[in-house]
Amino acid sequence: MSKRKKPRDQPNSWQQELLGQLTALAAGHRQDLRVTGRPRTGPDNLVTVPISIRTADIPQVQGGLPVKEVEDFDLILPPTPAAPPWVQTRHTRFAGTPHVLEGNRLCIYLDPTREWDPRAGIASVVNRLWEWITDATANKFDPTTALYHPVGGVLHYTAGAPTVVAREALPYHTPSTGWLTPRSPHRLDLTTGPVNADSHRAPILPVDHSLPLGAGSTLAELMTLIDSTDLDIPKVVPQSGALSQALLTALAASCVRAPEGTAQYFILAVRHPAIPASAPFLLAGRLKPPFSDMLRLLTRRRAPGRLGRLSDELLQATIEWCYLSDERPEITIRRDTQRPVHIFQGTHIHIWGCGGIGSWAAELVTRAGAARITLSDPGLITGGLLVRQNYTENHIGTSKAVALAQRLRTIRDDVTIEIASPPPDSALIEAADHADLIIDATVSMPAGRFLDLLAQRPHRKAVLAQMATDSLSASLGILTVAAPGTPASLSTIDHISGQRVLATSSLEPYHQLWAEPAPGDELLPTRGCSVPTFHGSAADLMATTATLVNLLGIQMRHPQSGTHLCAQPHTGVLPAHHFITHTAPDQ
Repeated sequence: MSKRKKPRDQPNSWQQELLGQLTALAAGHRQDLRVTGRPRTGPDNLVTVPISIRTADIPQVQGGLPVKEVEDFDLILPPTPAAPPWVQTRHTRFAGTPHVLEGNRLCIYLDPTREWDPRAGIASVVNRLWEWITDATANKFDPTTALYHPVGGVLHYTAGAPTVVAREALPYHTPSTGWLTPRSPHRLDLTTGPVNADSHRAPILPVDHSLPLGAGSTLAELMTLIDSTDLDIPKVVPQSGALSQALLTALAASCVRAPEGTAQYFILAVRHPAIPASAPFLLAGRLKPPFSDMLRLLTRRRAPGRLGRLSDELLQATIEWCYLSDERPEITIRRDTQRPVHIFQGTHIHIWGCGGIGSWAAELVTRAGAARITLSDPGLITGGLLVRQNYTENHIGTSKAVALAQRLRTIRDDVTIEIASPPPDSALIEAADHADLIIDATVSMPAGRFLDLLAQRPHRKAVLAQMATDSLSASLGILTVAAPGTPASLSTIDHISGQRVLATSSLEPYHQLWAEPAPGDELLPTRGCSVPTFHGSAADLMATTATLVNLLGIQMRHPQSGTHLCAQPHTGVLPAHHFITHTAPDQ
């Protein structure tokens, strides 16, 4: 009986199709592209094809990637069209170049979901490889914007590990200790000191060079890679370098201060290769509890600085990498920096009325970065309001101002929320002198009269604004603004604007904003003596309020008294936006 040889794995139909295209492409471009070996199918069903590209004619500039006259690559064909083929080298000569992943894989697709079209086939892959080489040799890659460039170009994340949020300016350039506090099962906050009894010590170790090959997946790989300063693939046996010993000592010192059965976290602060003086790149990792316990036991027998050689089991301990939400100001640019609402960042805003418009306006300015928000509304939340206001089931029975304050505090940690008595109240008499903006979303006559009083304050700082919508659909919006220094009150500005709108036939759809609701225009939400209210959904009010907040953001840059009218696209009302500049009647 003879031993039968295992049949060789074969490319599937998709990979065979790509191989056929590659063969035809190479036949048509013999000078530039060659298939230099037989395709190999691995146990992971990936097909590897050795190819070579003639690069002798590609222009090279100083600082660009140096290439030989012919470069060899491995083209990897996945078993499904869902993922694009990728390209890697059999050397690490390209390590450290932007868009080279872990030393030998070329990042030819930034976002495969948008850039990879399976119908384009293998020709598009070869073209992208050619473009990559051309850009690299021409020094067109910007290392300062290459994602994860300091740590091998790849995301370090282990599925199931929590996200670490970094906002504080810790001393990342020197060895130090940070603290990780659980915020939820999925989140840890990194701070300079402990926040509560659940905070964990996490040593912070600066790495004074980049990690072009990444940080590895085991303790041995990590220790080897942080000690290596060349671009050759290092051996995976730790060489007892200074950095790895410092990391091990810091881990051991933290481990013994934590309870048995807990994971030990650490932070690596990796220097950016292109901008070494900039804030370092952060990696957050952890040893699982069993391995942390092994290190604790070892540390109790020896001083942290004299651990000696670790056992193979501990050396091969898996490093779990946490997703790091790096929100340090020197690292992150706000996504709304160039939008109208950016003007609200750092401001103090009063919002009177926390209903259909006020609740959404408060949320929008909170997300825009307002530093301090003062809310006022004595109303209670009932279940019917959830249809169009941003409250939840747990808020029913709570005061609107209290519930909205709770919601806003969950949106941002650094916003100050206060609750004030509703206007008119003597405690609010100086509000216009100190706040940047007062938004009246109450449609309350006493509140409006109180605003008229504040408008006359001789040292008024605040822009005064009123927001409202129509009764029939909540899809038309009106924003009246009284800029500082304007002697006219909001009610006067609104009255004069109304006269002009009512006299303009082209603005007829907006006439209803100055008219009393006709019988049947409003909604009786429940039986009995229910107060009539306007028709409208959360979608209507969110959209209308967002438009009004954007218009107000534009106004805040150079406040001008007047009235904005706006309509949502589904109303068909034109013009969809119109501004009436305030002028006195005799002007």
